[in-house]
Amino acid sequence: MKRYIDPDRTLWPELTERATADDALIEGRVAGIIERVRCEGDKALIALSAEIDSVDLSAGMEVSAEEIEAAARSVPEELKTAIAAAYDNIYGFHAAQKMEPVDMQTVPGVRCVQKQVPVQRVGLYIPGGSAPLFSTVLMLAIPAKVAGCREIVLCTPCGRDGKVASAVLYAASVCGVDRIFKIGGSQAVAAMAFGTETVPAVDKIFGPGNRYVTKAKEMVSRKVAIDMPAGPSEVLVMADQTAVPAFVASDLLSQAEHGPDSQVILVCPSCEVADKVEAQVQEQLERLPRRDVAVKALENSRVIVISSRDEQIEFVNEYAAEHLIISMDNPWSVAERITAAGSVFIGNYTPESAGDYASGTNHTLPTSGWARSMSGVNLDSFMRKITYQEITAEGIRSLGKTIVTMAQAEGLDAHANAAILRMTMTSGVQMK
Repeated sequence: MKRYIDPDRTLWPELTERATADDALIEGRVAGIIERVRCEGDKALIALSAEIDSVDLSAGMEVSAEEIEAAARSVPEELKTAIAAAYDNIYGFHAAQKMEPVDMQTVPGVRCVQKQVPVQRVGLYIPGGSAPLFSTVLMLAIPAKVAGCREIVLCTPCGRDGKVASAVLYAASVCGVDRIFKIGGSQAVAAMAFGTETVPAVDKIFGPGNRYVTKAKEMVSRKVAIDMPAGPSEVLVMADQTAVPAFVASDLLSQAEHGPDSQVILVCPSCEVADKVEAQVQEQLERLPRRDVAVKALENSRVIVISSRDEQIEFVNEYAAEHLIISMDNPWSVAERITAAGSVFIGNYTPESAGDYASGTNHTLPTSGWARSMSGVNLDSFMRKITYQEITAEGIRSLGKTIVTMAQAEGLDAHANAAILRMTMTSGVQMK
């Protein structure tokens, strides 16, 4: 990790940059995959799975009930218990986010209503590879169920043996996912966006993935809604002399092990704090099974020493981290001044991994600075808000003049006439 000591503000834009490869390198490839799936449907999915993943899906792409039952039998009871506990916490927190309808009279005779309705059919993408993320199934399928989505479709890569990770299938069955497909990568995103003979088209696509998946979501967003742009994972830890260096190092490494393009940032007030944390990083790194991955991520990571707490907070808001950990004296006073972060973890005893798995908050969060303008996945992500209005005869007489004046000022006479006709009929007075 490269260290910067009280960097000049002119360097902040450079220090808040993420380490990302040139999208142009993959854009053409993804565009070609999407077009093949759009035009050829299942045929393209089978061919692409063979070409890219060396997987033969000619016998079928959908996971059967028998496969789900077999997967459930193979999941250890200890993991089932952990999933059940996480399920309860995630369900409870997202159920608490339900909103009551808004129903009011803005003026006598004019009733305005807003209510939430669920997105009808959602598609969930669950990464596979070296670390199949069954926890992401919980984070996406649970709020979809709480929202009342009519159909939940899930796509995830399978191994060369044609099998999906047992924990992923078990979590999907616990959460009530309706259909599961053994498809990964850009082709899975394209299938859910456009539909094929087997995979249904959905109304909104959720879930993280590699750069190919992220680029595919971006491209199909012209056709179907997506949850958010989601790039490589990241964490920023704010630590002072009250932080436990071993805890801070463990949080930095928990994100570094996600992938070589992940980024971790330490913001602290002194080189003394930085030295203690970096020593712990090196010690813990040696024991990590995914050490090689973490080492590459650390090459793109930074230690920022800023002596002023006010400037630390300003820098953190400019960075807009996906995960922000505040291991400082009086952490809530700092947290109250944070305006840009995906999810915030308060105090020495709140690891980032708690949010990843079981505290109840959602771990699908905006990366790459999108936390300045976007929220992480929550119940609202699976809902739409519809507004209604009902105007009585009294209401149109009261509001009509305002409508007419504004419409005529914009030169939209038909708009004005729609109100004038109603006002005339209900009052018997000819309007102009």
